[in-house]
Amino acid sequence: MFKEMRRKDRQIEKKKAETVLKNGEYGVLATVNENGYPYGVPLSYVFYKGSIYFHSATEGQKLANIENNNKVSFTVVGKTDVVAEKFTTKYESVIIFGRAVEVSENEKEEALLELIKKYSPDYVEEGSQYIKKTGSAAKVIKIESDHISGKERA
Repeated sequence: MFKEMRRKDRQIEKKKAETVLKNGEYGVLATVNENGYPYGVPLSYVFYKGSIYFHSATEGQKLANIENNNKVSFTVVGKTDVVAEKFTTKYESVIIFGRAVEVSENEKEEALLELIKKYSPDYVEEGSQYIKKTGSAAKVIKIESDHISGKERA
């Protein structure tokens, strides 16, 4: 179903890939629109319990694409370092392939709280109250992983 990585010497183990996902600042969600065109959008996210979670408005292009075809990929680039004199870049990156699904209320609240913990760790209590007041104004989508591929050039 998924092709093997061409540069096996750069492939990273699952645990390292999960660390990149956990520590990444943002990722790029790739979907396909109704006309077959790819659509990539950068997102804030959290890697939690083996899945990617992100929040969204209640309508828009990415949600329409997911409704049409819930197969997605999500890319995170971790640390990078341009090595100018060698015309190369050191990097770590991960692509997760899976299916995007909207989560239920309990899981939604839990995922939103994890997003607060990641991006606003000094404001967890305030964030929790904010979720209770405005949580219904957003959707939370989970990417259930079918395959994770990670590589690095050290």
